[in-house]
Amino acid sequence: MLTNDEQIDSCLENICNQGCQVVNQIIYQIEHEQIIDIIEHLTIKQKIVLLQELKDIMIVYSGSCTYHER
Repeated sequence: MLTNDEQIDSCLENICNQGCQVVNQIIYQIEHEQIIDIIEHLTIKQKIVLLQELKDIMIVYSGSCTYHER
């Protein structure tokens, strides 16, 4: 989970520590260009890298942990 970018790695750790449902929520929010406080300081490029890293992490769960927008 190291991207060689301290800001991205910090966000990854923070998001992942909140559990798989939060990870899926963040993925959804990034994909729908919603404002997310925890990553607002990242550049667009960093957000794209973060999104891909989160998706790669969630492959382990094979859809067993989902986020449903309310």
